[in-house]
Amino acid sequence: MTAGTTKRSVMIAGHRTSVSLETPFWEALREIAAAREQSVQVLIGEIDEARGAQNLSSAIRVFVLSSVRERGR
Repeated sequence: MTAGTTKRSVMIAGHRTSVSLETPFWEALREIAAAREQSVQVLIGEIDEARGAQNLSSAIRVFVLSSVRERGR
């Protein structure tokens, strides 16, 4: 598993922004979105709405970690 960082552009609330995440986080985010029958962009939008003052990339990592932990229970 490679952990290189990839920057992707996403549209959130009508504006384009860039998100940098390591490859495993992008892969996990895609899996979570598919399981929820959502696009990654919609899921990122939901994470963005709930993140408060937290950096978006960090909020996504925390979301993915929480999702993986919940799945493991």
